[in-house]
Amino acid sequence: MIAVVVILAATVSVFALGFTDEVNQSSPVVGQSSGELVPQDGSDDGIIRVTHVAGDTIQLSDMEVIVDASDACGKRGRLVDLPVPSGGNDIEQSNIEGDDIFDQRAYGFDAVPGPNAIHNPEYAAGEEIAFRITGGSCPITQGDEITVRVVHLPTNSIVIEETLTAT
Repeated sequence: MIAVVVILAATVSVFALGFTDEVNQSSPVVGQSSGELVPQDGSDDGIIRVTHVAGDTIQLSDMEVIVDASDACGKRGRLVDLPVPSGGNDIEQSNIEGDDIFDQRAYGFDAVPGPNAIHNPEYAAGEEIAFRITGGSCPITQGDEITVRVVHLPTNSIVIEETLTAT
């Protein structure tokens, strides 16, 4: 009987300690962020910028960006497998999951949004994530709202959430 109790206690402690290690892993803290949504104007695509104003640095390989454009066009997309390559297209097809609302033009095509934090290994205070939303896939007009969430994958926590209104 004592042997059974000892075995049960050992089994329970292994599960409990393993579980508490996962619970105790803390996510990065982004104390402040800001964002901007520029609607499409003629042939230009909408531009989204999310700036990490203050807080911990996040490894790009540990995050993804979720874009909820349900209000604007009923679509949602995600940028995954970050960082995106620094040459060629701003965003590769392999970096997109869900609805493909992202403009993949090479950043040399024009200066906006250009190379930014999604091309770097880290997302630190003072840096911005910037990308375009194509008008053909998701028209954005003044007053539309898009919610952008930055998710820390190891802890599955949202470290930035910005609801942006097109101005």
